[in-house]
This record gives sequence, structure tokens and C-alpha cells, in this order.
Amino acid sequence: MARTALTPITTTRRPYVSKSKFLQGRQCDKLLWSAYHAKHLFPAVDAAQQAVFDQGHEVGALAQKMYPDGILINVDPGDFAGAIRLTKENLRARRPLFEAALTADGGYARADILNPAGVDAWDLIEVKSTTSLKADVHLPDLAFQAHVLAEAGVKLRKCFLAHINNQFVRHGPIDPQQFFTLADVTKPVAVLRRDVAGQLAAMQLVIAAKEQPEIPIGIHCDNPYMCPLHDQCWAFLPDASVFTLYRGGSKAFTLLQQGIQQLGKIPDDFALTDNQAIQRQAAITGEPHVDRPALAAFLSQLEYPVSYLDFETFSTAIPLHDGVRPYQQIPFQYSLHVVRSAGAKPEHHEFLAAGTDDPRPEFMRRLRADLPPVGSVVVYNASFEKARLAEACQLMPKYGAWNREVEARMVDLLLPFRGFRYYHGDQQGSASMKAVLPVLTGRSYADLEIQEGGAASMEFLRVTYGDVPEAERQRVRRQLEAYCGQDTEGMHWIVEALEKLCRG
Repeated sequence: MARTALTPITTTRRPYVSKSKFLQGRQCDKLLWSAYHAKHLFPAVDAAQQAVFDQGHEVGALAQKMYPDGILINVDPGDFAGAIRLTKENLRARRPLFEAALTADGGYARADILNPAGVDAWDLIEVKSTTSLKADVHLPDLAFQAHVLAEAGVKLRKCFLAHINNQFVRHGPIDPQQFFTLADVTKPVAVLRRDVAGQLAAMQLVIAAKEQPEIPIGIHCDNPYMCPLHDQCWAFLPDASVFTLYRGGSKAFTLLQQGIQQLGKIPDDFALTDNQAIQRQAAITGEPHVDRPALAAFLSQLEYPVSYLDFETFSTAIPLHDGVRPYQQIPFQYSLHVVRSAGAKPEHHEFLAAGTDDPRPEFMRRLRADLPPVGSVVVYNASFEKARLAEACQLMPKYGAWNREVEARMVDLLLPFRGFRYYHGDQQGSASMKAVLPVLTGRSYADLEIQEGGAASMEFLRVTYGDVPEAERQRVRRQLEAYCGQDTEGMHWIVEALEKLCRG
């Protein structure tokens, strides 16, 4: 945890440290202080974050069904006193409690589940929407709760983490007993709990400080999660900073400690990989790096008709359809641009699932009909499309032979950019299509309502499985078609630009 010297404010009452604030305090003093004194610095919750929160709430509600006689401590948000009062009243009932709230030693904890154990003890169960135990986050979380509950007089027998069973496959109604894995973490939590009182005391000093602590940027900014103040703390860096080094790791911090912020200022004798050296040179010259022989060799493997193909997928913690695992990527849309011969105008084919049935059967039927039986199939990051097709074939084995033939024709357009056969400084170390398309073609996604795959997934789920007016559903579907269509047309534009470079 990042620490700095602090001057305390004289206060009459210590503020509560909630579980989320405790985890913030473990990550960075500046983050913790700002959470109490500079909330305006925190960006508003965006759609992606809200989707994560909503999914977590759905998983939590499913976990509660493992204890059908449980009592929910249901109060208005922010009613800490009411939650504590109801918790104390219901502890006497000796029934499972959901969202039980207690305070002690300056900490305020709400337990996902408290389950009666024996005559007078309780089991603490923390519910997470992950498919495994993440020790660096989950165990301190539980240790904090265990400390507060114990100091408040709750006798704890064991501590458990209920996470999603990564082997679960939906078949009919979901049985929460099968959906969750209950990991007994009593012993490691007990070890970590020994330090909680001291950590809380140190955090109270941070919170009481008169001014925001000055904390240098470091690996803690992204560990265990990206800090909400990240962009503000890192704003002093130039655009072409050493932190855009491809797979730079600790090199960037080493350079920063030497007073070097810009790629173009990296000394000649500083150890760089070949790709990092290309980045440095591009920053110095302002010119792109172009390996024409390698690009020509890549393009030479394309055979007409050339089919440019892209998928959009969604994934949910709780599977929506039978035969689906938690967080399995389900394809719901494809765009296909087919160029029959050199210089020919691309033909566009597309599919966007309608209705709430499993989209995969119709997705595969339409794709097999639309995709030419010969010629190259160009994708961007082929491992993704290959994995989705392989998973669909597990559900529908009749497509297996066809899929093997399609895989054999796939050409990954990501490869020349990931291999730095072409690199422009404006890519900022990225080989993604969103970074490559503007520098090669001058085109971008800026004019589209939907501009990246995560937003496409969320919007599809919202208007397909949510209760929205038909006009809104159709509006979003048009946006989805425009976004996915640009992905495949954009690949064609990129190939045309590479062909022009090689001719030049």
C-alpha cells in the first residue's frame, strides 16, 4: 500500500470505513483520502461498470436461493443505522441473514450471507461473480468483514467464498447448489485478519489528513483493479510516453525514475526489444515503420474470393440458454464482406439475432449459407472466431467438417501489426483494429453510436432481453449493424492500404 507523511485533522468522530473503502485504502492512500474528501474527482459510473454491478447483483440474488428461509436486511441505500438495527434484531432469529450490517473498530461491514452454525456461531459467506478464488482481493475482503463482525460480537465458525462453478453447464432451471462452489477460506482469512485492526488505524490517519496525499504513480495504480483516479494521476505523461511501450512492463517505471517520459527520449543504450526499438524510432522520426517484403508476403497468401468476417458476442455470469457455461461467449451477430476478384466491389452479408432464443443455431445456418466455399477468410484476431466456431460445433456437431474447412482458409489480419511489420506512432503501442484503421486509412469509428465490442454486447442484451420499446430496439439494432459492418469493411480498407504501400 502506498503511504506518505500525514498531518491529521482534529475530528470528533471517526468516519466509517466500509469494505469498498478498506480495499481502496489497501491500494492507495490518495484513493482512500479522495473517496472521503474529493468525491467529485471520481468519474460517474459508466454503462460498462453498471453492467458489472448489475450482473453481480443477479449472482448475489441467486446465491440467496441456497438458503430459502433467509432474511434480507432491506433498507434504503445509505441508511446505515437502519441496517445495523435490523441486523441486530434478526440475529436473534437464528436464520440465514442476507446483507447483514454491523460496525466496530471504525469499520462498517455488510455480509452477503450469515448462516447459523451450531448453537451460537455463524458462517460468513462472501458471494463473488468470478469463476475462481482471487486471493489478493477476496481474502482481504473477507478478513475485513470477519474482523468487524467479530469485534461487533458475532461468533464466527468458518469463512467461505461462494464463487461460480466454472464446470457448470446450464440444463433447464438453474440449481444454485450446483452453480456455486463453496471454498472454505477460514484459515487464510484468520491469518490476514490479524493485520486488519492496524490497517484500519492507519487508514483513519489517512482519512483525517488535511490535504490529499501525494502518491507517485506505480504498479498499485492498476493492482488489483484500475484506480478510478488513474487518468488524473497519469495526466502529466505525454501522448507518446514510455508507458506505451509494447509489453514494456517494469521498463516504463525504470525509465520514469530516470526522468524519461517520452519514447523518443529513451537513450540508445537502453535495452529494448526489436518491436520496442521500432516504436522508439517511429517516435523520433515521426514516420511509420513499413516492412514491405513482409507485408507483401502476408498479402500474397490471400486467395479470391476474399471474405472479411467478424463476430459479435455476449456473455453473462448466469447462462441464458441451455448448453452454455458461465461467461461463455455466445455469437449473436456477424458481418461478412466478400470481394470476388481484385478491384471488385465488396458484397455485404450480415446476421443479427432476433428474439430471445439461443442465437447459435440460426447464426451457424446463415453463416454456412453466406460464406463462399473457397477463398481466404480474413479475420482480425483469428483465435477468437475459431474458438466461437469450435464451441458452436460442440453444440451442433453437423457443422464440424465445414468448420474445419473454414479454419484452414482463415487468415489473421492482426499478425502483421502484432509483429510490427507496419507500425505508426499514433498506434500508441497497440495492434488493435481501432488503432490501426485510422493511421492506415484515415477512417475511424468516431461517427458511430456504438464504437467497441463491449458496448455492442451490452446494447444487444439490453434491447433483446430487456423491456424496451420496439422503436428503441430497432434503433439499437441499426447501430449494431453499422458497427459490425464497419469492422469487416474496415478490414477490406486495411488490406487495400497495405496493397498500396507494397506497390509504393
